[in-house]
Amino acid sequence: MAATISCDVAIVGAGLAGGLIALALKARHPSLDVRLIDAAETVGGNHVWSFFGSDVAKRDRWIVERLVAHGWRQYDVAFPAHSRTLDQTYYSIESRRLDAEVRRVLPPQALILRRKVLAVSATAAVFADGDRVEAKGVIDARGVGDLSALSCGWQKFVGQELRLSRPHGCTRPVVMDATVKQIDGYRFVYVLPFAEDRVFVEDTYYSTSSELNRRAIVQRIERYAEARDWVAAEVMHEEAGVLPVAMGGDFDAYWRSGGAKTPKAGMRAGLFHPTTGYSLPDAIRLAAMLAERTDFTGADLHDATYRMARAAWDARGFYRMLDTMLFKAAEPDERYRVLERFYRLAPDLIGRFYAGQSTMADKARILTGRPPVPILRAISALRGRA
Repeated sequence: MAATISCDVAIVGAGLAGGLIALALKARHPSLDVRLIDAAETVGGNHVWSFFGSDVAKRDRWIVERLVAHGWRQYDVAFPAHSRTLDQTYYSIESRRLDAEVRRVLPPQALILRRKVLAVSATAAVFADGDRVEAKGVIDARGVGDLSALSCGWQKFVGQELRLSRPHGCTRPVVMDATVKQIDGYRFVYVLPFAEDRVFVEDTYYSTSSELNRRAIVQRIERYAEARDWVAAEVMHEEAGVLPVAMGGDFDAYWRSGGAKTPKAGMRAGLFHPTTGYSLPDAIRLAAMLAERTDFTGADLHDATYRMARAAWDARGFYRMLDTMLFKAAEPDERYRVLERFYRLAPDLIGRFYAGQSTMADKARILTGRPPVPILRAISALRGRA
């Protein structure tokens, strides 16, 4: 006989968005019966997530303050014709810390791991073995929906945490090192110094193709390390990913692809920055919003998550326009010039851009001056988008 588990709120998908919601709900509603469900055996998968201090509002920092594993007061960027140190805080979260914190906060029965879910509705989730969870409300946080509803480029990457045989000498992150050879679109290397002999190196591409040649990129990471005289004694951690960079599309069709009336979170809700593909700032905002609620019925959760996701999509047309120009007006090996010009702007403007909160003055400043892409090609790209 199939078993039925009953609870107040079930979160399907124990990644970043699902884990943050579970933590926020238990913090604000200790008596709420929350279940966190995933096919994996750990919460958060195998990731390093990073964010700028300006990405998270002061009122929401309580959600992530116990998760931060590394923090810096400054970061660097480097391009062929421009290098700079920015006085802005930068933080990293490791998935193993998210896993540990969720296990500390939630009672053992709240974690339902190594259980594959086949179907989700606003009030139920059905497991592959026929068991089911019935809840007042179910939130689907299982990753992306049907991206064919959107027009996308791709940010793809492979990252490795290296333990070195001697200190690397880095004192702060390099968020973009675009002095490397441009391959497969806009390429840069991302460096996080975790300890004197530990460094995370990620090779990233803004490409029109979602194909990820992991082996080739790992070899490029090895060559990058060798060029800096870093001798790896051990690869402690490796991850890879392909994130959408949205240029346009039908948001409601994307939402429906994950279940028209099902509450959603994270990438499945379309809550990601159109230009970076990053979902952490939106995941924190959504978790904070849900934690302030008292109605956790499926219909109400659907309306709340849809409103937030739809409002974010509507507010971010400017970023999708920039993405269109980046991918369709700039030659692939010249795309770095767009970012090189962007990183000459004021630090506060850059911070608001990554937080998805650019002002009208910011937008005007980004678009003024000598354009980094040919004007006629930009106009043609935007006409095609329209």
